[in-house]
Amino acid sequence: MRYNRLSRSKSLKIPRTIEKAAAEKDTELERVSKIPEESSDLIVITKTKKLGAYIVVITQKSPARFRSIFVNRMVNLCLEALQDMLRANFIRQDTLENKNKREQYQSEAIVKLKMLGYIALLSENAGCILRRQYKQVSIQLGDAINLATAWRKSDNEKWRDKQI
Repeated sequence: MRYNRLSRSKSLKIPRTIEKAAAEKDTELERVSKIPEESSDLIVITKTKKLGAYIVVITQKSPARFRSIFVNRMVNLCLEALQDMLRANFIRQDTLENKNKREQYQSEAIVKLKMLGYIALLSENAGCILRRQYKQVSIQLGDAINLATAWRKSDNEKWRDKQI
């Protein structure tokens, strides 16, 4: 299977199908999937919350030697990305200054999610998380990054339409 990687176009390449032969029962994912989706949140925010919950669950049993290196960093990056998304969501696009500030928070969230993908790759290579867990993190990260990018693009289109 080809791994997800960042391209020059700054988007995460996600495989369209998941290998069915390698599909193992992921109890951690089932536990996190029970988290209710709030209708008041944007989908990207809900996806990032679920990603953070999944990372917390899968890293609970990580070897102690990795906790300060990978685990703390992955959890913190996910929480910081969520914080940036929440900040961006509370800024109205009524002025150019607010639009730029909102776009800055959205961009910072995307960068943090991409960094989280790299740290997850390193942690899988080091044996901190399992391969199936890394695959699931990659899928969820791809969804979150694509949704965040679409959110930013939608905001830009709304701003352009408002200016006309």
